[in-house]
Amino acid sequence: MNNLWDDEESQQFVGDAALRVYTSRLLGRDKALVLHGGGNTSVKVAEENIFGEIEEILYVKGSGWDLEKIEEAGFSPVKCDYLRQLAALPTLSDPQMVNELVTHMTRSSAPVPSVEAILHAILPYKYVDHTHADSVVTISNSVDGEARIREIYGNLVVIIPYVMPGFDLARICAKRFAEDSSSDTIGMVLLNHGIFSFGTTAKESYGRMIHLVGLAEEYLQLKRAWNVKDKPSTAPCKITISDLTGLRREISDVAGYPMILSRHVDKNCLSFTNRSDLATVARQGPATPDHVIRTKRLPMIGYNVRAYVEEYKEYFAEHAPLAKEHKSMLDPAPRVILDKALGLCSVGRTAKDADIVAELYKHTMDIIRRATALGGYHALPAKDIFDVEYWDLEQAKLKKGGKLPDFSGEIALVTGAASGIGKSCVEVLLARGAAVVGVDLNPKIELLYKRADYLGIACDLTDPAAIQKILEQVANRYGGLDMLVLNAGVFPSGCRIESLSSNDWRQVMTINLDVNQSLMKECYPLLKLAPRGGRIVVIGSKNVPAPGPGAAAYSASKAALNQLARVAALEWGDDNIRINSLHPNAVFDTSLWTEEILISRAKHYGLSVDEYKKNNVLKTEVSSRDVAELAAEMCGSLFAKTTGAQLPVDGGNDRVI
Repeated sequence: MNNLWDDEESQQFVGDAALRVYTSRLLGRDKALVLHGGGNTSVKVAEENIFGEIEEILYVKGSGWDLEKIEEAGFSPVKCDYLRQLAALPTLSDPQMVNELVTHMTRSSAPVPSVEAILHAILPYKYVDHTHADSVVTISNSVDGEARIREIYGNLVVIIPYVMPGFDLARICAKRFAEDSSSDTIGMVLLNHGIFSFGTTAKESYGRMIHLVGLAEEYLQLKRAWNVKDKPSTAPCKITISDLTGLRREISDVAGYPMILSRHVDKNCLSFTNRSDLATVARQGPATPDHVIRTKRLPMIGYNVRAYVEEYKEYFAEHAPLAKEHKSMLDPAPRVILDKALGLCSVGRTAKDADIVAELYKHTMDIIRRATALGGYHALPAKDIFDVEYWDLEQAKLKKGGKLPDFSGEIALVTGAASGIGKSCVEVLLARGAAVVGVDLNPKIELLYKRADYLGIACDLTDPAAIQKILEQVANRYGGLDMLVLNAGVFPSGCRIESLSSNDWRQVMTINLDVNQSLMKECYPLLKLAPRGGRIVVIGSKNVPAPGPGAAAYSASKAALNQLARVAALEWGDDNIRINSLHPNAVFDTSLWTEEILISRAKHYGLSVDEYKKNNVLKTEVSSRDVAELAAEMCGSLFAKTTGAQLPVDGGNDRVI
């Protein structure tokens, strides 16, 4: 465990609150300490109130902030004396506690304080750090975990038995700390949960955290339980695209909404999922309470979704009457799937959620390996896991979470996505919550976005093998396909029919027609399994209803594509796949239209550039974004009962009308 404190770097952070930010970020950088919003930090500061009185204010990490990127605005200022008064109460429900925390902040715009705010307040130190260090959790979740913690730390820490985060934990910690702390105490271990450190300065509290966690790592190394390796696994078995899309569909049906399924087949995952004792070690439960909400109570082993759901019903039945109260608030779909052929599959409402689940479980794998090497892995009992999963505060978050974007959990594939209409389609679909795969011949497609819900693939779609490779990537990364936007195409320079070469004709037909037919054919099995039904939007052209001279190949290819879409709408309606076409015209914010070309064309018609751009019935300019918004809308609920339609996006063209 490396101490990342840098004296020169720390000088950029002036004042107690700024230094709290600095060391919080140091903790957040190390994923062996903190993962995805986990952990807590605080600092106590004396401030003058509106009456000129000096009050002690606890600045504690607010809900929704990640330590790695936290700013001063991410800390919630709460009156410290009031928090200590709360700690003295005999009982306080968690919803009541949150209400008291929020109503006793000194800044109304601050985030909701951490549920561990009272715990931070009762500890008699200026700075308090809390992490879920892998090494400490490993030891406390092993055979004789508490005894091992005492052996490692002696009087350096106060040991607290597992209690769910909230008011009861704060009250018990206050009592235990008063009874068990000594002049040597620099921290506190919450069994099956994590570790605290304290100090009079940010540097001291952070340094003590690193020291305490380092002692745990040294213990694991001494016991030969640090660099634990599973037996080398064989290469992953061949999993078909239909296997993955079928699994995603089953999970989505159980959940009641579309889900993202992401497959991980690195050596670490495959070696773990090929363990002979997988069913035993993996079904002990999550490593810490913080993991329960993301990864749920238990992973699913293998493909049998129905069996998992039945077991989930039994799990509810075992914990009645709480199960009856909360049953409708969370779905029984798994979030982690382990299989020797699949590897690790993570599931989430969004691609980001699925990635968080995967990272959490990869750390859980290491914890299980090391705890097993110590003699056995022991997670929280099922009742404690249930209590966290159906915790009042988590249920309240679900109720307040609001409606997710329209396409959350769904996947879209957009061709010709590096520029123009295709690029705008990517932007709009991402904004509506979809995970988007952008495909283009231009290599810059791979760098268009750097985010979990975007995958850019550079390839030549005229290569017959390329489409299959794309769909394999889509299935492995996101689990399936819901929407297909056929935008890629070429618009050759003007040429009369008598001068049109056979090669030029074939090239246009290959790109504008043949490639799209192949994409539709290969995407059909995936779209057929889309939880809300598959959707295809064809980006056609004004030249379909109103062709112009000099564009024979282009007009014929787009007309043929349009006819193909109409036939597909007839054939695939029984599969709940709908296909609609858009016919844009005069979309000038694309790479095809340079300023020079615009000036030349406007001059040809005796118009200014602005007049030329608006040379339509409505006298309006049509942008790539306009086309993309309508394409996305055609994939949404407003067009749920429309298929085989053709819609112009041209401001009104007299020849089309």
